[in-house]
Formats: sequence, C-alpha cells, structure tokens
Amino acid sequence: MITLYDLKPRFQALLRPLAGGLVRAGITANQVTLVAALGSIVVGVIVVLCAPARWPFLLLPIWLFLRMALNALDGMLAREFGQKSALGAYLNEICDVVSDAALYLPFAVIAPFTLPMAGLVVFLAALSEFAGVLGVMVGASRRYDGPMGKSDRALVFGALGLWIGIGGALPSWLAWLLPLVAALIALNIVNRVRRGLAETTS
Repeated sequence: MITLYDLKPRFQALLRPLAGGLVRAGITANQVTLVAALGSIVVGVIVVLCAPARWPFLLLPIWLFLRMALNALDGMLAREFGQKSALGAYLNEICDVVSDAALYLPFAVIAPFTLPMAGLVVFLAALSEFAGVLGVMVGASRRYDGPMGKSDRALVFGALGLWIGIGGALPSWLAWLLPLVAALIALNIVNRVRRGLAETTS
C-alpha cells in the first residue's frame, strides 16, 4: 500500500544541501531530533492554552511540515554524515512518539472531537511505531508500512488543523474522522507485524 513515506527519498534529495550546511555548522542529528520534539510540545501547548480560539490550529500544518523536514534531516545526518549512535536510535523513536502525542491531543479541545478518541489515536500511533521498530528485534528491517504512517498522519492532521484554523465548519459527522484514522493505524500495525514476520522467513 502506497503511503507518503514512499516520497521520502525525493524529499531528502531537496534537503541534502541543508543537511550539509548543518554539519558545517556543527549541528548534530541528535540535536535536530530534540528540536523536533521540543517544538512539537511547544506548539501543542500553545494550541491547548489558547482554546477555544481556533487560529492557533494554523500552527499545526506549518509545524507538521517542519517536523517532517527535521525528521528527514536527522536521519540524513545520522546515515550520510557518520552520526549514527545508540543514543540517537533511542531519541529518534521516543521523540517521535512524544511529538505525535503533543500534536494530536490538542484536537480534543474542539468539538466534535473528544479526548478519548484523540487519546486512542495517540495510543495506536505509539503502538504502530513500536510494531515498526520491533521488526529489527526479530531480524527484519524497521517497518514503515501503511496505511496511516507518520507522514500520512501529518498530512491528515495538518489539513485538519488548517481547516479549523481558517474557521471551517466542523459538522457533527466529522467526529468519525478520528475513529477512521484509528482504524487505519490499527491496520498498519497488523501490516507491520505481518510483513516483518514474512521478512524473517523469506
């Protein structure tokens, strides 16, 4: 199943000159990873503290795009510039889960979305990344199978944040969006486990 993650090589190619500039400036992959997580927390807190104002949601699509760029950059710095480390591997996975929680939970403050459903999306997103990294533990690759992987979620929540921020209508039927996202994440968990197991037996 095609996901936005499949476009990552092209995105990285655009960012490669910037990665080289970061290296020359002495900036490390781990620093980029931490900036992405801290920025996500700051943006999420701003949105929640400003509730019920809707304009802060405009920060979400902007930051989600920047976060994707930062995530691509930290990976490039690690792989292409010799900055891989055990600490970096931990930071990469932990900070992704923290960032997801910080950026998805603020949607609970505006109807028709609810905290239980936003919490479920956060939980399943964390479980999805856990299932992906467990591939390495069983001898497979780190799995990024979709649907509704990290990049796909960024697109969905970025678009939703933009719609909310410009004052778009939020009819009651839109409450089904988060359950749909949750269901698709659950499917990606199944796909990551199934394809990871298949990889170990191939």
